Amino acid sequence: QVQLVESGGGLVQAGDSLTLACTFSGRSFVSYAMSWFRQAPGEDRKFVAGINWNGDTTLYADSVKGRFTISRDNAKNTAYLRMSTLEPGDTAVYYCAARFSIVVVRGADGYDYWGQGTQVTVSP
Repeated sequence: QVQLVESGGGLVQAGDSLTLACTFSGRSFVSYAMSWFRQAPGEDRKFVAGINWNGDTTLYADSVKGRFTISRDNAKNTAYLRMSTLEPGDTAVYYCAARFSIVVVRGADGYDYWGQGTQVTVSP
């Protein structure tokens, strides 16, 4: 069974940077595309960024393009989300998700496993 554990969330000020990490265990990490989603209070869970099995393909939501960077280290079974120039609108619970495929997609329905989430709060 795949387990995903997020870390790195916290309270920051607008303009600050933060890096989230997602540690993967239980299966072969390279068989999975990885993505980050976020959910703000009262809103649906939304796609933020995704990366295919070897990092050659990355996808971003328009709202974070140019500010966030997704990456993965297959030797460490870990995916990362580097967030820069954070805005109050980025405040949400951030979830890591794994898809049993080498291809990354944007839809949440395409993901097989989810982490428990980590809170990111950006103050003005």
